[in-house]
Amino acid sequence: QVQLVESGGGSAQPGGSLRLSCAVSGRIFVIGDMGWYRQAPGKQRELVAIITRGGSTNLVDSVKGRFTISRDNAKNMVYLQMNSLKPEDTAVYYCNVRANLQLYWGQGTQVTVSS
Repeated sequence: QVQLVESGGGSAQPGGSLRLSCAVSGRIFVIGDMGWYRQAPGKQRELVAIITRGGSTNLVDSVKGRFTISRDNAKNMVYLQMNSLKPEDTAVYYCNVRANLQLYWGQGTQVTVSS
């Protein structure tokens, strides 16, 4: 079995920064794409950022220039650096990983941006 554990969520003021981390553990043979999704109250879950094993990234337009996704293949970790946070970034953020050709989700971590 594969487990994903997220950390780093919390509260920030507009313009502030947070860094999310996701640790992948368990019986892992191969990890492919890793990504972050978010779900705001009353809205559908949306893709925020994704990174391939080779390091290619894709981010949703609303976070480009503010968020950065990165990964450490040796540690089976994926990160989301969030800068210049806005109130509309408030959501539960979920780590999503393709491991052993299956998709896995983290439990989610709350990010709240308010003054």
